[in-house]
Amino acid sequence: MKFERFKNWTLKGDLFGGVTTAVISLPLSLAFGVASGAGAEAGMWGAILVGLFAALFGGSSTLISEPTGPMTVIMTAVLTTMVSRYPEGGMAMGFTVVMMAGLFQVILGTLKLGKYVTLMPYSVISGFMSGIGVILIILQLPPLLGQGTPDGGVLGTLQALPDLIAHTQQSELLLGLLTLGILFSFPQKYRRYMPVQLVALVVVTLLSMWWFDLEAIRRIGVIPTGLPTLMLPHIDSEVLTTMMVDALVLGTLGCIDTLLSAVIADSLTREEHDSDKELRGQGLANMVAGLFGALPGAGCTMGTVVNVQVGGRSPFAAIVRALILAAVILVAGFLTEPIPMAVLAGIAIYVGFNILDRTFIQRAHKVSLHQTVIMYGVMILTVLVDLIVAVGVGVFIANIIAIEHLSREQEKQVKAISDADEDDVPLSEMERALLDSANGKVLFFYLSGPMIFSVSKAIARQHSKIEEFDVMILDLSDVPMIDMTVGLALENAIKDAVDANCQVFLLCPHQKTRDQLERLHVKNWLTDDHTFDSRYDALRAAHRVTEVMP
Repeated sequence: MKFERFKNWTLKGDLFGGVTTAVISLPLSLAFGVASGAGAEAGMWGAILVGLFAALFGGSSTLISEPTGPMTVIMTAVLTTMVSRYPEGGMAMGFTVVMMAGLFQVILGTLKLGKYVTLMPYSVISGFMSGIGVILIILQLPPLLGQGTPDGGVLGTLQALPDLIAHTQQSELLLGLLTLGILFSFPQKYRRYMPVQLVALVVVTLLSMWWFDLEAIRRIGVIPTGLPTLMLPHIDSEVLTTMMVDALVLGTLGCIDTLLSAVIADSLTREEHDSDKELRGQGLANMVAGLFGALPGAGCTMGTVVNVQVGGRSPFAAIVRALILAAVILVAGFLTEPIPMAVLAGIAIYVGFNILDRTFIQRAHKVSLHQTVIMYGVMILTVLVDLIVAVGVGVFIANIIAIEHLSREQEKQVKAISDADEDDVPLSEMERALLDSANGKVLFFYLSGPMIFSVSKAIARQHSKIEEFDVMILDLSDVPMIDMTVGLALENAIKDAVDANCQVFLLCPHQKTRDQLERLHVKNWLTDDHTFDSRYDALRAAHRVTEVMP
């Protein structure tokens, strides 16, 4: 562990950042713990352990890490699946998935793949994050209505919704709606001084104690005090594949959530985080969390922004936050006993609503129909099918559309002229004069910009009448790189020219492009005296050829 990230620490700023973010984390960690099915204490210890170890070993100075809405949604599905199949060991297997996810994050960071994690279209990120928000809202409807969560996840909850509504516990619905009312209507000017989630938690809990008996509604109960119990890894070969897939989903989502939050932190502090180190720190934190039966976490945007705004400038703020939360659960766990489950459901629904990318949803149709379809498609697939399927389909379609748009633009940069009056190619007056004097017997084949596989058809189309020419000048002066498909397409163009008794002259000053042609043995079709460094020399040589040709 290096201490470079602590160099900007300030006692007042970091203490205030730690206290403030602890106050914000308390109601959220309780809500996420209950929502996941692992219990409020799992959420609390997740906030403590993930926050502490990510701060100590991560790559960002101001990032606050804790259980988040997206991570809770996936963890809920993992625990539901494992416990339903293995009532005895399912919980341990669920937290083994957390350890595996953490290991996956450590591997990504060690292989220095952090910079690639968020390389996906924003429409896909927006779609799956909004889908996760919808899932969180749907899964919290039963506790909001005073009912237990039915089996079957989102679809099971939607199918059971009519029956849930018919058997609504009016008192719990009232508390949940009151919670949501406070969360959505609390004046904006006071939110920077008082975390609205804590205000709603305290106010509605006190009202519930005044209006109803403790036993009349469902409440959290006393959180077990003391240190968490060690939960050793437990793997069953029958579901190993499922566990690995779940770990991949959980780890990838944690990476994306964390690095997006870290970028926001960088924009606020004008610093730059180490993405690979951050992934290693997050992975280690999640491995520790899983080992002690705590919820997994990731970088949290809301906590991070608040931390920076109140003066937090080093990991010391996150350490203070973890110590405060640890003191609460070790000493004052009894204070959570009267908190109604409906209040925590209201807080979780509010979080789900905020996860929805409402800004992009409102304007996506104005930006691009394709991106709108991708965003809504990924969101629907995330809710109804699976996160991996949603992201996979979204990235595939987005890349196909991007390649199609790019190929159209690149095709404009594949030009073949034999008339000097055409202005598509950057030739000097002397070069145009040489081309004009060739009387249409020289084909000047000009490419510019990076060339990828999508332009191979355009290359074939542009030289289709090569037999009409005596010389083809292949100008790659403005091509910084080509891929293998383009290299092979150029080789075919050269072979076709040679077969048609048309001499080929090559201009290729860029070393990277020249190396690719040599690796593909394209230059084997050319002699050294047919390779030039300037357009003028190539055109002059072509002019001499046309003069001696019958």
